[in-house]
Amino acid sequence: MKAQEIMTGNPACCTPDDTAQRAAELMEQNDCGCLPVVDSAESRRVLGVVTDRDIATRAVAAGKGPDAKVREVMSAQPSCCGIGDDVEEVAHIMSERQVRRVPVVDADGCCVGMVSQADLARETERSGDVSEHEVARVVECVSKPSSTARAEARVGRIPEAEHRF
Repeated sequence: MKAQEIMTGNPACCTPDDTAQRAAELMEQNDCGCLPVVDSAESRRVLGVVTDRDIATRAVAAGKGPDAKVREVMSAQPSCCGIGDDVEEVAHIMSERQVRRVPVVDADGCCVGMVSQADLARETERSGDVSEHEVARVVECVSKPSSTARAEARVGRIPEAEHRF
């Protein structure tokens, strides 16, 4: 099973110059908690991601208003996967990087989709190509405190994934 088979295609995106308020509006309109941050609407080259949690912790909690730029609150240089990557690779990225969503990019690094933990879980139900054990492992790893997960990755308890992007 490949990433392109389970991804949400053509996700809503924002740019670094958009405001936190605009990003939140897009999340509300598209019923999502994470947006790829792209260099422009035309190219859609991935520069980062912004989550609802980023807006809450890096903007609101830091005393920034709704006009704060996405560049101030986004996570830069996210781990992405390619459209032809195996779903297992996506699960490894989520586990290793402790992220719930992974942008899917084409050969030029342009955003074509997003894969979430929920997409992995739905695939378990639909086809069985992703095991319930693998989904449970991803959820467990993502939910651990960052220092614990990184330590386990170093001693080999979490398989290291090679990232091409």
